[in-house]
Amino acid sequence: MFLLDSHCDTPSHILRLRDMAVDGKYAHVDFPKLRRGGVDGAFFALYTPASLSASESYIHASKLLQGVRSVLKFHKDKARLATTRSEAYKNKADGLFSIFLGLENGAALGSSLERIEEFHEAGIRYITLCHSRNNQICDSCAEGGGWNGLSKFGKDVVRVMNRLGMLVDVSHISDASFYDVLETSSKPVVATHSCCRALCDHPRNMTDAMIKDLAAAGGVIQINFYPLFLDGNFKHVLEQSGIMEYGERIESEFIADPASSTKRAAWNKVQDELIALTRPSFKLIADHIDHVVSLVGIDHVGIGSDYDGIEVTPQGMEDISRMPVLFEELRSRGYTDSDLSKIASDNFFRIL
Repeated sequence: MFLLDSHCDTPSHILRLRDMAVDGKYAHVDFPKLRRGGVDGAFFALYTPASLSASESYIHASKLLQGVRSVLKFHKDKARLATTRSEAYKNKADGLFSIFLGLENGAALGSSLERIEEFHEAGIRYITLCHSRNNQICDSCAEGGGWNGLSKFGKDVVRVMNRLGMLVDVSHISDASFYDVLETSSKPVVATHSCCRALCDHPRNMTDAMIKDLAAAGGVIQINFYPLFLDGNFKHVLEQSGIMEYGERIESEFIADPASSTKRAAWNKVQDELIALTRPSFKLIADHIDHVVSLVGIDHVGIGSDYDGIEVTPQGMEDISRMPVLFEELRSRGYTDSDLSKIASDNFFRIL
């Protein structure tokens, strides 16, 4: 079995001076945790905030890419880039962790289809079309109403990605955009880090109909670990705590100056407060997997944690080293070795 996480925002933390060789108290992902968790590979997402302009987004994505390349350069004994299933299995045989690359937020493309080829040549194998705002490609689930789906340019983006063999990631996009993607794409698509709206009514999650249509087109949904997407009740817990009223400002100050020990300590204090909240159990991740399987079978679900991109984790799944706990839970629910292998990576690799 090859254990793959299809979405980690670790490149953002590499820019914030994370040492990947150190088992950091506040890190969701680093090499020691990956080894303890038996994780063989992960997609490191080059995330560009929706607040950036297209040109700023491209520059930021380039910086994130350079950060990952630096990690690969200085940790050749621990990790290697992978772009295919066969490369990933070769890396595992060589005792190396596989870093795959995704681009989170197609805003970085600007209005250039040629940039898709540029990112493909750099090793990126999926693009999340947008993030928390509408962009030149499509509408976001957090905003909507711009293009009422994909723009003309967005449809061209999907076609070019199909031609190059890049996966179209439908996480974050609006429902209308999702259906435009299915209509436009000639190949299966993926939701790299989403959950089920039937279990948690959040626009970032997929309806039962969307999951069925995704699967009918050969696609896969990779289940997100974010408590707000797992359990609708956690929204009230977080709001009542008041933490994010000041926490977002403190995080932004840390991001702007990660070398400041004072600002890092202030953000770590916020993280301590968040982890002390009553959080949903990791078993809800298994519930969302169960729900997908009940709808479309075992061949269309996987793991996309969103580690390092979420400010708080489920109880019992505090970082990526805890991944075996989830698979033990799934096994206790009757999933076979073959089922677990499909969830771990086989389903995702089928469409890569």
